[in-house]
Amino acid sequence: MVRGPTLSPRLLEAAELAETVATAAGLTFFDVVFEMLDAVDVNALAAYGGFPTRYPSWRFGMEYECLARGHEWGLSKIYELVINHDPTIAYLVRSNSFMEQKLVMAHVYGHADFFRNSAWFAPTDRRMIQRFEQHARCIKEHSARLGQDRVEEFLDAALSLDTLIDPYGAQRRMRARQSSGGMPDVAGGHRSGQGALARASRDRLNALQGEEPLPDPPEQQQAVGSPFDVLGYLAEFAEVEAWQRDILRIAAYEAEYFAPQRMTKIINEGWASFWHSRLLTGGLLDASEVIEFADCHAGATASAPGQLNPYKLGIDLFRHAEEQGLDIFRLRAVHNDVSFIDAVVDEAFVRRSKLFAMEPGSGPGRKPVIGSRDADEIKGRLLSSLAWGGLPRIRMESAPAAGSSGALVLRHEHDGRDLKLDEAGVLLRTVGRMWKGPVELLTQEGEEGRRLLCDKGELSLREAS
Repeated sequence: MVRGPTLSPRLLEAAELAETVATAAGLTFFDVVFEMLDAVDVNALAAYGGFPTRYPSWRFGMEYECLARGHEWGLSKIYELVINHDPTIAYLVRSNSFMEQKLVMAHVYGHADFFRNSAWFAPTDRRMIQRFEQHARCIKEHSARLGQDRVEEFLDAALSLDTLIDPYGAQRRMRARQSSGGMPDVAGGHRSGQGALARASRDRLNALQGEEPLPDPPEQQQAVGSPFDVLGYLAEFAEVEAWQRDILRIAAYEAEYFAPQRMTKIINEGWASFWHSRLLTGGLLDASEVIEFADCHAGATASAPGQLNPYKLGIDLFRHAEEQGLDIFRLRAVHNDVSFIDAVVDEAFVRRSKLFAMEPGSGPGRKPVIGSRDADEIKGRLLSSLAWGGLPRIRMESAPAAGSSGALVLRHEHDGRDLKLDEAGVLLRTVGRMWKGPVELLTQEGEEGRRLLCDKGELSLREAS
């Protein structure tokens, strides 16, 4: 069912038609709520991850400034913003033309179907707007009691560690419950079997607010079982004050909620683009709108030299898969970006898409040049760049009892790409601040082993075997 309290009758009619056509094509989704906003408001929402109830942070303000400047200078434009939620929430931009609004609505139904049916979003919290409001009230209460600057400083430090999670953690826990007989509700999230630590965190947040509690989060940071979930481990076992533990748990929970979006950027945008193209050219467009649609669609799927556009790559992959006789609905249900590319990219796709590998040049400035066009090498590079959501794989190698003299040892699983050691040092200082003890990071620089140590805020770099 479409809900659009801020839409004009004409746009509401267009949304209802788009829903009818999308349903007839086989897409399934939660109810969709459309909200019409000015571009400046959509930029503000995008800076908050799409959630108006989220707590304030200077990080979100900085992101808003980047989006606002990009819009002002003509470098970027947000056409819509879609939220993984039940109901699915889609924000439309008032300045879009009527044809653009129809394109966006069809695109929204593609995203809504992906959120509803992708296995990677099955463990996510479908009531995240209420959850963010809960988190915001918790942080507001701590700020009122302890001072805004103190709380904001610690919150910023916690958020800076949001990549130190296991992006497959929720999937692993869901599969473990399936194998033990506890089947998750894909539509609404898993509602049972929560760990004691998760319940304690939830109960404390609810007690702080003095209101009726939300149901158990579907995939809260339970007893931490993954060596890659460094942030979750700190949230449960670091020797911090109660209010700091609340914030670490909030940061870990939200990081895990957003992780599937990082893992499915290409396949998600490709699926939405595939369907907005098919639905509009299949009857949603008036004859007078075809040229405008072609111009808008071409702009969204254009690629800058030396860069991959996820919209372009994603839609081309789905079109190629369909031509090869593959079940595109199954592809969108089970794959993330890495497995999707692994399943679909072949020599014919590389040749048709004119893909090639870039190599550093040898002339002045070492300007990159076209290198290999070998399909296997290009596919391998794509998979390598996207593995683990494009982030370094960092795991805990040893974790002594908090407060002991032993170091918390992290290891970077080197995949041929070196860490930026100056940035790694900043991150290690933050981990050490949370852990209140020495922290080590083992990595490689070229072929040489490196051991980065942070002890009492002081960094040192040594060779490691």
